[in-house]
Amino acid sequence: MIETDTGVRPTRWRGFAAIWSAALLFDASQTVLFMHAVGRRSWLVIFVFEAVSWLPWALATPLVVYLARRYPLTRSRIATALGVHLAAFIAISLLGETWFAMLQALLNPWAYAPPPTFAEAWVTSLPYQVLPYLIVYALIWGIVLIGDARERTARLNQELSKAQLAALRGQMEPHFMFNTLNSITGLVREQRSDAAVNMLVGLSEFLRRATEDSHRLQVTLAEEVEYLQRYVDIQKVRFGERLQVSVDIPQEILHAQVPNLLLQPLVENAIKHGIAHRVAGGTVRVSGTRDNGVLRLSVSNDGPTGATAATDTHTGVGLNNLRTRLRILHGQASELQLTRAASGRAEVVVTLPLTEA
Repeated sequence: MIETDTGVRPTRWRGFAAIWSAALLFDASQTVLFMHAVGRRSWLVIFVFEAVSWLPWALATPLVVYLARRYPLTRSRIATALGVHLAAFIAISLLGETWFAMLQALLNPWAYAPPPTFAEAWVTSLPYQVLPYLIVYALIWGIVLIGDARERTARLNQELSKAQLAALRGQMEPHFMFNTLNSITGLVREQRSDAAVNMLVGLSEFLRRATEDSHRLQVTLAEEVEYLQRYVDIQKVRFGERLQVSVDIPQEILHAQVPNLLLQPLVENAIKHGIAHRVAGGTVRVSGTRDNGVLRLSVSNDGPTGATAATDTHTGVGLNNLRTRLRILHGQASELQLTRAASGRAEVVVTLPLTEA
């Protein structure tokens, strides 16, 4: 592959080679079948002639690709670009015609009697070759322009997604920091100095990991579970025995790709709107399953009872953030559903395409 200065991905020369191979074989086969139908038997010579007659243009494809990118038809440089492309077209056409005439003189595929000389073949075939040569040059040029436009659009979309995700992450992290620092302040006021120190250490480690992985849009589910455990360790300092977390995710789906920071905001939401309202605490349950190419992750919690459960419909920054990130990464192929029971028990189910790392 060759890197260019146009800001697009390297050209996939295997694709061009495949296109040329298919076109040459198709052209040669069509000619052989036609000649066979009219009674000509020297099909091998005709096949070889047709298969290699376009070789100069196939070899010149990298040059056409380079010139198409180096000299685009922009308004400010249209005269220069047209001049360069016209010169390149004439040069490649003369080379291709010379090769074509030489093959006719050597192989005489049409069995002319007497066989044409090189000069005769060159002069005779040139008027008929100009239009096909022009079409081939335009096709190569068009493929490059369309391919680069698609690559550029895909890259812009990817950069836009990254920018949106970075903005959403910036929204979420201060929210998490605010809640954690409030908890640390509460521990200090309660004179639980050891617990406050442990929570600060855990917060430091959590933020270090978040910084290291901030550039990654997706991580493996195993990494996400490990990251969740760091968050749970912080919260257990605050809640002690009131908080229990159960993780039930089969080993075979731990290599699945999931959005970075998927589980943590779900568990944070479960703790904030469920466990924190219960004097006796409760359990947050995290589970995962796979079904027909779909990954399903569920987070549920023991919730409060009574009026609090009935009126608490706020889903918080975490869930709104996650909905937006899922929409950016997977569009309509992903879904986030929140259900609440009368007792206040809540469950969030995230479904997304199952992609192995």
